[in-house]
Amino acid sequence: MKKKILSMFLTLAMCAGLCACGTEADPPVPAAVKEPTATKADEGGAEPTKAASDGKKDEGDFHIAIVTGSYAQSEDDRRGAEAFQARYGEDNVLLAIYPDNFTEELETTIQIIVDLADDPDMKAVIVNQAVDGTTEAFRRIKEKRPDILCIAGEAYEDFSEIAEVADLVVNSDFVARGYLMIRSAHELGCENFVHISFPRHLSYETVARQVSVMKAACEEFGMNFVMETAPDPTTEVGVPGAQQFITEHVPEWVESYGKKTAFFCTNDAHTEPLIRMLLKHGGYFIEADLPSPLMGYPGALDLDLAGEQGDFEKINERVEKAIVAGGGAGRFGTWTYSYGYTVSAGLAEHARNVILGQSSISNIEDLSRAYGIFSPKAEWNGSCYTDTASGERLENTILIYQDTYIFGDPGYYMGTTKVEVPERYFSME
Repeated sequence: MKKKILSMFLTLAMCAGLCACGTEADPPVPAAVKEPTATKADEGGAEPTKAASDGKKDEGDFHIAIVTGSYAQSEDDRRGAEAFQARYGEDNVLLAIYPDNFTEELETTIQIIVDLADDPDMKAVIVNQAVDGTTEAFRRIKEKRPDILCIAGEAYEDFSEIAEVADLVVNSDFVARGYLMIRSAHELGCENFVHISFPRHLSYETVARQVSVMKAACEEFGMNFVMETAPDPTTEVGVPGAQQFITEHVPEWVESYGKKTAFFCTNDAHTEPLIRMLLKHGGYFIEADLPSPLMGYPGALDLDLAGEQGDFEKINERVEKAIVAGGGAGRFGTWTYSYGYTVSAGLAEHARNVILGQSSISNIEDLSRAYGIFSPKAEWNGSCYTDTASGERLENTILIYQDTYIFGDPGYYMGTTKVEVPERYFSME
């Protein structure tokens, strides 16, 4: 039977336990992260470090790098990286951005990651999301700098391959969530579930297996499962073209499938127009592919949350108020702490603790404490990944998920982290 190995309520006490491992001089997590000025990273490269004399160096005198997508593709990932940098300083934390069209600029993506290893003080490279090319980049880093920790957040490539070169891989639990999103939609009264994606994403094992789980779960709960295709934002249509397609087609889909239909998209760029149009035309949105109150909601609701950056309690309050005012109470959900934000910052925090000898790289309790600094009230669950073909359990590949919150008046949690997902779903291909 699948062994549940990551079920915890990250309380303030747990956070205090981790803080005790650091120093009293450690600065707090900022409630707001300032919008950065233009840097080399915004053009697809690493930001230069400041001179060491500008500030106090971290323990051990080492550097950590976080590579993410751009604001347009994955803003939460980037914000989390900025939060970690603000916590420990630009002297110690480098940020880099891979190209939006990373599939067409594969070698550029690889080189951006590999170049970070040229820094003699570099001790860890975190890539979130670990897009195509990350496996090869990690392989090249390990060839010349085996001392550098290579950590992948939300890996796109085959787990068995990236796990061979990465020290740690952490993904959202696409298996459990595939079942739980359908279960939640059923409990909310939905009769249909529409899955929106495109060929590139469907070629990934994580997406393909999740589709199989969703289909089976829909059968279990007596719902209809439908797949719709939308443009890939990394192709020539770009993000604007992909978003325009969603804007134009959601009204048609709602009319065709009915308002008792839940919609899900596998791409971040599709999320904002999907939420906006569902709020206007009807339908349900259980949670984003990488859930967060910042994923799609601010743009869809025309909210300026600059003053609340990093304060997820206030962010959720603002989003919930706007959802209720727009007539969407009980139809829209999220994780109350951004997954992308927490992964960027939490994995970097975990890497730092490992480098300082305070944590073990694949120890789940250590990982949870690091995540807890950036999601102090979140409840998580998950397990290690098991390859369905070989039956091999990858100890350095961890799948996690957070409880689903439904915006309302009042809002409420679905209790997904306490649901036992039937064992048969974990062996589906």
